[in-house]
Amino acid sequence: MSFEEYLREKKIDALSFKNNEPERWHEWNTIFVELSPASFTAQKLYLINPIRRKYPLKSEAIQTPEKPNTVSSAEPAAAKPVFRPKMK
Repeated sequence: MSFEEYLREKKIDALSFKNNEPERWHEWNTIFVELSPASFTAQKLYLINPIRRKYPLKSEAIQTPEKPNTVSSAEPAAAKPVFRPKMK
């Protein structure tokens, strides 16, 4: 996984991040190459969210798989049984 793919996964626009903060981007890229993605996330946990808010990924670039609607509207949902404790 490359650093750009990681940023896309974290919903961060890599291009604007690289253009606006090249020093931080280069530092993070160097650290990311040395660590696994999970270790990098653990190390930069509290720094990722401010960057995500500063450089959000555009909604068109985010590819989310759509789930098909498996519940048929013709069949009503089964009622759940209600548990009532017995009083002694």
